[in-house]
Amino acid sequence: MSMPVAAWNLFICKACGLIYDEEKGDADSGLAAGTRFADIPEDWACPLCGVGKADFEPYVMEEAPAREARRGASARPSSARRDAGTVIVGAGRAGWQMAQSLRARDPAMPITLVTSCNGDVYDKPMLSVAMARRMAPAGLARESGEAAARRLGVRLLAQTRALRILPQSRQLRTNRGALRYRHLVLAHGAEARRLPQLPPALCWHINHLSAYAAFRAALGEEQPRRVAIVGAGLIGCELANDLALAGHQVTLLDVAQRPLASCLDEEQSRRLLGAWAGLPLAFAGGVQVESVTIDEREEALKRITTACGQVFRADHIIVAAGLQTPNRLALSAGLEWNNGIAVRPHSLATSVEGIHALGDCIAINGQVSRFIEPIARQAQTVAASILGQAAEPYEQVRVPLRIKTGSLPFTL
Repeated sequence: MSMPVAAWNLFICKACGLIYDEEKGDADSGLAAGTRFADIPEDWACPLCGVGKADFEPYVMEEAPAREARRGASARPSSARRDAGTVIVGAGRAGWQMAQSLRARDPAMPITLVTSCNGDVYDKPMLSVAMARRMAPAGLARESGEAAARRLGVRLLAQTRALRILPQSRQLRTNRGALRYRHLVLAHGAEARRLPQLPPALCWHINHLSAYAAFRAALGEEQPRRVAIVGAGLIGCELANDLALAGHQVTLLDVAQRPLASCLDEEQSRRLLGAWAGLPLAFAGGVQVESVTIDEREEALKRITTACGQVFRADHIIVAAGLQTPNRLALSAGLEWNNGIAVRPHSLATSVEGIHALGDCIAINGQVSRFIEPIARQAQTVAASILGQAAEPYEQVRVPLRIKTGSLPFTL
């Protein structure tokens, strides 16, 4: 008689929230289905953010926080029901992590999450590797916004734009009216950098799931397309690699002479170019895009002209020229600005009382850190500060950088 198989366990990355399922394994890391967590080599790294095995902990899926929130809400006196609580702007990883950290510490606090999208929970780094892994855009969301809100006992205001902050009256103005807040947390992230010579009507800026889904729909599934990508940094190289592996003809352009020049040394860049040699991927370095227009010979194509006179034609153009932090909300509230929303290094409080910020939109001493790993630690620091609890002050630390160029990945 065969012995019964012990229950499969789940383990969650404390840095980025990725869940390792023993039953499914992790094919991208060479772990077959059925690989127990205890049997994973100690030098294994999280396939999403690059931290080590020691940064994972057992995970049990449950909805206890929501049940406790509802129980706490029903027990609160009427004055507490009028408590404006905490309003969070942004439903990316930072926004949902903030809601989760607050709810874990306080099951009764009213939490409202405002987002201009539908609030679905997904891992943004997966957008640049989804095609090679044959992942449909609809399958990238790990949880719907509505389901996440129910699980955490959060009021979700989806498809709602935050317009202005009024610190004196502690109000957030939105296109659906004003919201009072006791605490406000800005977690709206950064947006794709816009360059005047790259008109939005002719170029794709892929910085969130809805834009990626629209691009995939326009790309189609029937035949390979010619795709030009402007910017050979982290996102540009990952997207180029992913599209080329899917069979599309890719041209990758950058002002630098080699790909990932800010991350890799010359030898590493040379090895990456070598790994791309067998793919339909051409790198053009040392070029400055001067204009993008509709091609006069074939209107379905876009024409890229460089400062040195070179011409490239493509069905689609993706701009991957970096990120910038939108400043409209910060300016409306009079927040100190220094290459992003300036926050105090240890508490992540802004210069205005009652307002904190975390994630891609913040800068500490003028330095941004737009990676996944810090967000969970930042959310814990902000939650403790809001609730007046003791917590480890946030500190910027050097963390692994995982470059998901599937033909030759790097962990730096």
